[in-house]
Amino acid sequence: MPQKFKPIDLSRVKTYPLSQRKSKVSTTDFGKTWQKGAGFKEFLDRLPDILAGSHLKAVISAIVTAFQKDKTIVFAMGAHVIKVGLTPIVIDLMERGIITAVAMNGAGIIHDLELAMVGQTSEDVSASLGDGTFGMAHETGAFLCDAVSLAGKTSGGLGETIGSAIIEKGLPYSEQSILASGARLGIPVTVHVAFGTDILHMHPGFDPNAAGEATHRDFRTFASVIGTLEGGVYLNVGSAVILPEVFLKAVTVTRNLGHPIHRFTTVNMDFIRHYRPMTNVVNRPTAGGGQGFNLTGHHEIMLPLIAAGVIEAMG
Repeated sequence: MPQKFKPIDLSRVKTYPLSQRKSKVSTTDFGKTWQKGAGFKEFLDRLPDILAGSHLKAVISAIVTAFQKDKTIVFAMGAHVIKVGLTPIVIDLMERGIITAVAMNGAGIIHDLELAMVGQTSEDVSASLGDGTFGMAHETGAFLCDAVSLAGKTSGGLGETIGSAIIEKGLPYSEQSILASGARLGIPVTVHVAFGTDILHMHPGFDPNAAGEATHRDFRTFASVIGTLEGGVYLNVGSAVILPEVFLKAVTVTRNLGHPIHRFTTVNMDFIRHYRPMTNVVNRPTAGGGQGFNLTGHHEIMLPLIAAGVIEAMG
């Protein structure tokens, strides 16, 4: 049976000069080869001005510009930032006045405290889950339960109360605590708890009423910070769900109250792309005139690169 379709005739296809076509890649944007003995600034300058190479430079530039103009720079972090050894980097940026405020999830206070207390953290869950001992370290639970109860009786937030307690108790590694650094420097470190997600919630001394009141107070403090974000930078590093949701609510409540926050930079950093931070951090909040970036990579590499780039650019 004869075929219904015959090969199309290409003889009349129209073409145009390559010089008239708009191309997305040019040799002027290419990376430059490394020269032995060059410095870190030269390393950044030699990255390609294409995709993540240009985005990394843009993020560094946005942070430097915000700092120079005395704008708000918020560092929101999952606990993984602490677990991969980046506490000194975060504290250094706080001490330099680059970070205006820090926000963390409930797991952050656990790892931050244990570092301050014994200089180590992050138990082997697989080894302890089988016999029910996972999360049951006495000192961690006792200290944090006392601090949570105290936060419920005072006007301080969860982050401020725990940070102050670390200093007052003279914990041996308190210089490694982001919470203590916030209390020492007067930088707000807010803690945003989802009940049932953290080992602390299994301990008999945990006061959910006090924790709820204190973490809601921290949300209100966080919203006050976000209300000053115009012209600033918001970084979400390693939180896939909790902090992107908290950020979106803070943005809407501050806009509802009349704070003019529309032009700012948001940055999401994680080793894979997640729907929620891409939507609630990178895209939706900046739709009115800001800019959003997603940098995919391991925190233990990406954050030191950005911090070093910012410090170098500041001279």
